[in-house]
Amino acid sequence: MLAAGPVRGATSDTAWLRAMLAVEAALARAGGAPPEVAAEIGAARLDVAALGSAAAEAGNPVVPLVRALRAAVSPAASRYVHRGATSQDILDSAAMLVAREALGLIVADLSAASAAAARLAEAHRDTPLAARTLMQQALPTTFGLVAAGWLTALDGAADRLAAVRDAGLAVQLGGAAGTLAAFDSPSIVDRLAAELDLPAPVLPWHTDRTRIADLAGALGLACGAVAKVAGDVVLHAQTEVGELAEGQPGGSSSLPHKRNPVAAVSARACAAQAPGLVATLLGAMGHEHQRAAGAWHAEWAPFTGLLRAAGSAAHWLARCLAHVRVDTARMRANLDLTGGALLAERVSAALAAKVGATEAHDLVRDAVAGGRPLAEALAGHLDPARLAALLDPASYLGAAPALTDRALKRHGERP
Repeated sequence: MLAAGPVRGATSDTAWLRAMLAVEAALARAGGAPPEVAAEIGAARLDVAALGSAAAEAGNPVVPLVRALRAAVSPAASRYVHRGATSQDILDSAAMLVAREALGLIVADLSAASAAAARLAEAHRDTPLAARTLMQQALPTTFGLVAAGWLTALDGAADRLAAVRDAGLAVQLGGAAGTLAAFDSPSIVDRLAAELDLPAPVLPWHTDRTRIADLAGALGLACGAVAKVAGDVVLHAQTEVGELAEGQPGGSSSLPHKRNPVAAVSARACAAQAPGLVATLLGAMGHEHQRAAGAWHAEWAPFTGLLRAAGSAAHWLARCLAHVRVDTARMRANLDLTGGALLAERVSAALAAKVGATEAHDLVRDAVAGGRPLAEALAGHLDPARLAALLDPASYLGAAPALTDRALKRHGERP
């Protein structure tokens, strides 16, 4: 439930091991190893569980990885393993590979969710709905505009993550103290970057963790966007509201009548993990001197956890919006619950032209406070036909349809 979708596999221990081996193989190629030697390094089969156990003794997983890798490959390949690198070079570069793969999957699910939101916005461009502020009915809006708000937020989150994936990640190579002392030329960084198809940084970034923080912020932003949309679905799906329902609802262990919006609830649950994980990564940015004693290590679990949380949240939301059911009749019925109070602003403005702004305000206020329908309370003050027209929610939608069109146009213009 909390590690749903393809990102779970992309951030598994096995995926991390594959990424570290890919970095070691690329480093060997960049260092002049024959292709078959580099291929042997990249294809080595190592025991993930054994490496994990040994990592606790060594202080990081790269130390036992290098030892096991050298033992697993031929003598010709062994001399190219880890040549000139430090543990952080391998693990940070692997983190970039893991992140790149995961971000692609997260962007795909966010895009699927926004596409579903766009379909809802287009289909319900003119469907009246009660807008709610501070959890109370405010004015009429359209469900199309609500869905348009979802899609712009999701598009923005996907675009931000795509930008980080395409330009914010970078290879890590600096050697033991970030000086590249074990290499003949700084060009080794460019060669390694080319091998891994990652940008080459200006400098090694062992203790400059702005790159990690930027990624964390973008993932947190995406989770926030997902949480808003999923939260809206949960609220609209309440029994007393009943305007939305999931097409594949979940049941209850004890209540046969329950139809829980499981996908929306799961999306919210996954997204809710993000703020703490983001905070941990930001809090770990203070790396001392050229290599950190603990701060770097503190990144590992929340880094993976944040990718999984964001990936799971996006996956659940895409599933939710793809199957959500819209009850337009219930939306209209809910607009009529307040006896016209939803149109108080509009009626007051029309009434003010006849009796003055203050008296109009007081008349409408007193009618609403007394629980009387406005059509009845104000019958003697406005022509019945005029009053009926003023109290039609579908005729007081403002620019909601036009705003929906703008959002759909922008969505369609995205690359």
